[in-house]
Amino acid sequence: MFESLSEKIDSALHRLSGRSKISDINIAEAVKDIRRALVDADVNYKLAKDFTDRVKDRAMGQNVLKSLEPGQLMVKIVRDEIAELMGGTASELASGTGLQTVLMAGLQGSGKTTFTAKLGSMLKRKKGRKVLLAAADVHRPAAVNQLKTLGEQISVEVFSIEGEKDAVKIAREAQSYAKQNGFNYLLIDTAGRLAVDEVLMREISSIREATQPQEILFVVDSMTGQDAVNTAKAFNDVLDFTGVILTKLDGDTRGGAALSIRQVVQKPIKFIGTGEKMDALDVFHPDRMADRILGMGDVISLVERAQEQFDEEANRKINKKIATNKFGFDDFLEQIQQIKKMGNMKDLMGMIPGVGKAMKGMDIPDDAFKHLEAMIRSMTPAERSNPSIINGSRRIRIAQGSGRTVSDLNKLIKQFDEMSRMMKMMQGPGGRSQLMSMMNRIK
Repeated sequence: MFESLSEKIDSALHRLSGRSKISDINIAEAVKDIRRALVDADVNYKLAKDFTDRVKDRAMGQNVLKSLEPGQLMVKIVRDEIAELMGGTASELASGTGLQTVLMAGLQGSGKTTFTAKLGSMLKRKKGRKVLLAAADVHRPAAVNQLKTLGEQISVEVFSIEGEKDAVKIAREAQSYAKQNGFNYLLIDTAGRLAVDEVLMREISSIREATQPQEILFVVDSMTGQDAVNTAKAFNDVLDFTGVILTKLDGDTRGGAALSIRQVVQKPIKFIGTGEKMDALDVFHPDRMADRILGMGDVISLVERAQEQFDEEANRKINKKIATNKFGFDDFLEQIQQIKKMGNMKDLMGMIPGVGKAMKGMDIPDDAFKHLEAMIRSMTPAERSNPSIINGSRRIRIAQGSGRTVSDLNKLIKQFDEMSRMMKMMQGPGGRSQLMSMMNRIK
């Protein structure tokens, strides 16, 4: 995400890097380039100008011209201003005692139904909450069935009324059912339209009045750029929603919606959708996103994802095997499976400082580990548990059985040996972190 914007801002700041002295003219030119980059990313011109004016004022006010590292100081100023533009800090979802009702709003095709299920899954998996999804989209064909299917995938109950066309009634009865059965969260999926219209607004306003939700979340497709911002403003004028969700951010290289929407509607971006899978949903952290835009990576998010997948018991077992030289390809395969659960490969790589720039233009498919798995599965149980017995004839058989070359297998074995030695040297939590840092070498 934000590839084009990141490249242009980096180029603008590059002219200041490495210089012991710069002039107000250098700063003015860099700021002008940053403004152009923001406009190209579909940020409103006035907003872009206000942003760069603040950057310039701070730069001149903090004596960048006299700084020993003017380029680095400018990067920090731009980074802080980008984070502030997007809200400064993360915004939590409403919580508390009793039922928390969350109402979804947005246009058709924005991803409301999918997000409703993703949020339900997140609340269940990460927070241990009892969640009920309400199918109140009575206009789009198959909307109810879609939510039911997604509910089954994440093992979350879905409330619906067969044949009912009154969305307000469905929402009201879903809320009553949730209260009676001890649910912590009720997530109400509502109908969208192809454009903002009176019928849509009247219906969702009625649902709001009937359920008095703690949260009203506006779900918007980030790939629609400035149109997303305009639509958000129209909805906010009527609903006064509490937060924004940006979907399909993984496919948006411009980023205008993420940068603009907070300032226009003065409501926080709470979550971002980063893929199609049910776990491809992240809390939006403006400061971390600013780091990524400037190519600094996002190590905190990377570690958090790893912690979700690697449990302490598994960590102890692996460490014990490493200490006794019993770490084999079955264990290696398990590590790969855990890494795959962490999310999109290119997104993960972009979280490692410096790697994002190096990967510019590269396509890392989600099945990047597929050929490694094929070679490991072509090994016998004895070969997986004791890799030292894999001689020349065995290598030929394994390579042929997996549809790869002996050279590919040799590369895998070499990587396995290197990783085994490294993990033995760094037993404990650090070893797992080092494993992740080597993902860019396993392609």
